[in-house]
Order: sequence, then structure tokens, then C-alpha cells
Amino acid sequence: MIKTYFFDATQGQLLHDVDLMRQDLFQHEDDLLWVDVFDFNEQELSYVARIFDFHYLAVEDCVQHSPRAKVDSYEKYYFFVLHALRYMEDSDEEITLEQLNVFINSNYVVTVHRRSLPTLGRMARECLNKKTRYLEKGPDMFLYHILDGFTDEYFPILDRIDQRVDELEDQLYEQPNKEITEEFLALKRTILALRRAILPQKRMFSGVSGRYAFQVSKESEPYYLDLVDHIERIADSLAGFRDLLDGVLETYYSTITARTNESIRVLTVISFIFMPLTFVTGFFGMNVPLPAQYSGWSTLAITLGLASATGIMFLIFKKKKWI
Repeated sequence: MIKTYFFDATQGQLLHDVDLMRQDLFQHEDDLLWVDVFDFNEQELSYVARIFDFHYLAVEDCVQHSPRAKVDSYEKYYFFVLHALRYMEDSDEEITLEQLNVFINSNYVVTVHRRSLPTLGRMARECLNKKTRYLEKGPDMFLYHILDGFTDEYFPILDRIDQRVDELEDQLYEQPNKEITEEFLALKRTILALRRAILPQKRMFSGVSGRYAFQVSKESEPYYLDLVDHIERIADSLAGFRDLLDGVLETYYSTITARTNESIRVLTVISFIFMPLTFVTGFFGMNVPLPAQYSGWSTLAITLGLASATGIMFLIFKKKKWI
């Protein structure tokens, strides 16, 4: 499906569903066309690619899923691969990356994506209501609004992850079990997936002031610096969560090891206590004469002897603080 939104700078108005073959587009340098291609088929993507003369490698990247954000510079446009997030806590795969491909030129922005994205949906609704704030300030600000919307989606996810870490940490020490450990490992995989999504975008936009190839106007530069600050905060939070989980799991495994050693120590003490008892009963259990075996006192004497040996060994182990 192809949707178009055109800001006519001369008239100061916004039009939608414009014909891409019109010859009178881009009569003014501030005119801006947004073409949103979503839930597309091959014919729709090829049609748009022919009109704007997109390179076939960029078009190929739109079809294939790329887990890494990037930016490529072509002669007449820039090509971005970005990712929005879908967070579903109860699913097997909590984090899903939704790829957004963006072609950007001084007069047009073409967005290509498979599934609907809340940020683009909100922007499209405002454009349908003839609101021009996304298109009237140029393509660099349009891209900023997309990135800012994606970045804002991270913060509720980070808040929920923070809550889950606290909840799991409490449960881990109160009643450690296999399910909680698996939940910790799943949460760690989620954090790693978030880092893989955010760190490439941090590298892409951290060099706006002088080093980055994408043309950002002086008026837009503070917005991108603020965006980079948000991305760095997210990256730092994810690094903190990762270190916290590593520390908690390390402490948990140390606790389990200590409990195992304690159990082994107790079992070893019990084995030592029963060792002489087993020897005596085993020795006299053979067909050998037993002193005073025809007297009832012999059974009592052997029982008292075994009990005394057990008590003495118990006191020795207690004194050495082995139990």
C-alpha cells in the first residue's frame, strides 16, 4: 500500500494521495513529499523505486530483514535502516525488531516497512488532518520526529525491565528455583536484543556536529543532540541492567554452590558416623562366634557401644564446627 502526503510550501498547505507522476511537484525548495510504503508487494516497491531512481541494493535491503541499523550515502539521497520495537512480555520472544527503511532527499522522504508502526501512524493521522508540523520544517526534522518516536518507545520498556529485575531479585533469594533462573536468562536475552538495536543508532547519530555525513541544518542540530543524549541514556541503562543481572546471577550461583557444599558436608559427616556402625554390624553379622552370644546382655552392650561411638563422633564434629 502506498500513501502520499505533500507539503506545498508556496500555498502553505498539505495534500495527500497526490500523483507521484505530477510534473509540478517540488516547484519550491521547501516543498516536501512523504511517501509511506507499508504492507507492500514487489510491484508497489518497484514502482516507487523507478520513480525516484533508487539503487537496487537499497531496494534489496528493504525486502530483506537486517538486524543492524545503518545509513548509506548515495548520490541523490541517503538510505537509512532503522528499527522500532515490539515488546510482548508473555511471548517466547519478548523483543521483536520492526524494520523501517527510509530514503531521504532534500525534497522527499520515502518510508518502507512491512507492519504498521505507531510512530508513523500518529504522524500520518496528523497529516490527514492537514497539520503540517512534521513536513514544513524539512526532511531532517521529519527524520528526527521518526527517531524521537522510536526512542520514546524504549523508556516504558526500560521501566518495566527495571521492575522485573527487582521482582526477580527478591524472588531469587526468597525461593530460588529453576523457573526463576530461566526468567533471569530470558530477561538477559531481552536486554541483549535491546542493546543490539540501540547501539548502532547511537553510532549513527552521535557525530552530528561535524563528522556525520547526513546534512542537518543548524536549526535542527539541537534536536539531534538531544536525541543522542536520550540514546546514550538508554544505552547506559541497558549496560546497568546487564551488569546488575550478571551480578545477581553470580551471587545466586555462589549461593547455590555454598548450599551444595553444605549439603555435601552434612552427608559426609553422616557417612563418617555410620562408618564404624556399619563395620561392627557387618563384622558380627558374619557367622563368627559372638562373645556372650547366648546372654541377653550382649545385645544391650553392643547397642550401648554403637550409641557411644555415635555420640563421641558427634561431639568431635560439633567441637570442630563441622556440623
